[in-house]
Amino acid sequence: MNRMMFMACCYNDPEMLIDPDTVYPIRPECRDDAPKTRFKPRPGLTLSPKRWKLLHNEEGCLDIAGMIKRVQRGGIHPTIKGEVWEFLLGCYDPKSTTEQKNQLRQQRRLEYEKLKTKCREMDTTVGSGRVITMPVITEDGQPIQDPNSNGGERPSSVGVEQQTSSDAPLPKEVIQWKLTLHQIGLDVNRTDRQLVYYESQENLARLWDILAVYSWVDMDIGYCQGMSDLCSPISILLEHEADAFWCFERLMRRVRGNFVSTSTSIGVRSQLTTLSSIMKAIDPKLHEHLENLDAGEYLFAFRMLMVLFRREFSFVDTMYLWELMWSMEYNPSLFSMLESNSDTSKANTQDENALKQCGKFERKNLQEAKKEEQIPLSVFLVASVLEARNKQLLSDAKGLDDVVKILNDITGNLDAKKACRGALKIHEKYLTTVKAS
Repeated sequence: MNRMMFMACCYNDPEMLIDPDTVYPIRPECRDDAPKTRFKPRPGLTLSPKRWKLLHNEEGCLDIAGMIKRVQRGGIHPTIKGEVWEFLLGCYDPKSTTEQKNQLRQQRRLEYEKLKTKCREMDTTVGSGRVITMPVITEDGQPIQDPNSNGGERPSSVGVEQQTSSDAPLPKEVIQWKLTLHQIGLDVNRTDRQLVYYESQENLARLWDILAVYSWVDMDIGYCQGMSDLCSPISILLEHEADAFWCFERLMRRVRGNFVSTSTSIGVRSQLTTLSSIMKAIDPKLHEHLENLDAGEYLFAFRMLMVLFRREFSFVDTMYLWELMWSMEYNPSLFSMLESNSDTSKANTQDENALKQCGKFERKNLQEAKKEEQIPLSVFLVASVLEARNKQLLSDAKGLDDVVKILNDITGNLDAKKACRGALKIHEKYLTTVKAS
């Protein structure tokens, strides 16, 4: 009997023997190229289905401190990831009862259906099971002909509004939205294609629908490349499309600033600037070396921050990394902050019970009572990756291309939990350094 089986028997939880790669299978022809998965559910550490049920009282209220503690220790069992992620991302208040959660869930599902219906009126491809991959409209709002329809308009590009008033010019916001639809389709067709899940046209269309509706809801940002990478795991985990949409919407609240762009810059550049400041404070030697290589702007970390390390980890390990990060960043006031559109933490730093409900990273920030904008854990995670390659970068990197190559070689070779531990240590070191300066 191997150690895993022995531990499972000891904890009387055979569900922990599950292999995550069987839950999210890779297409046979892609297995050799896909990063190897390191995460395995561990008895006594990973949040199991049995433990998840025990963390709820009779009314359905969640012991959030117990959940956060367990997720930080060993991640989440594959069969309950979706419903736990909804709490980690602030979709529900842990103090709410089962009845209250069900009412809110039903309310959101109805709201999503209204949003989707509105989008379907503007373009009938939404909800049709199809995906748009070619432009359907010009920048001045004229429909683009389908080359395969003998001069006719693309049937998928004509919505109810256009059919009923074909001579009326489309509103600017509708034109802008329709201009993004083919780009969403192109990205959807490239996202996680190594997974058997996306061999299904229905699953591809579901991801496209979620992103198309989000693009309409958030008109200021619309759709940007990278969003499909963030949405895909959520679309896979949550069975109901509306639940997946709102979970993705909550994730976007956390990272939306990265996608805000101007004519000269994009939001993630501010995080790269912060990363530069962190590295200068905690490892001035490495920072100076990178500056001498014209890498001092840390543009090589752009992708890591934009899609939260989707390229550096396997699909399963990415999900493990995300839930570790979200649990460490968790604040018990998250739900109320998101509902009220407030960025201010309401957790009482004098309340020991409130602090126990916070993740390790958030607790440290609250104890430090930092008034300036909080730096996300993901930035310290990049610093952790750089520190782990400190010696190699100093000795082998003679130019920017070498830096990129060294960091590309980490794909599939990173341990999510070790990387998070390293990020927490760097966070503490950075706070100490800043305080002393």
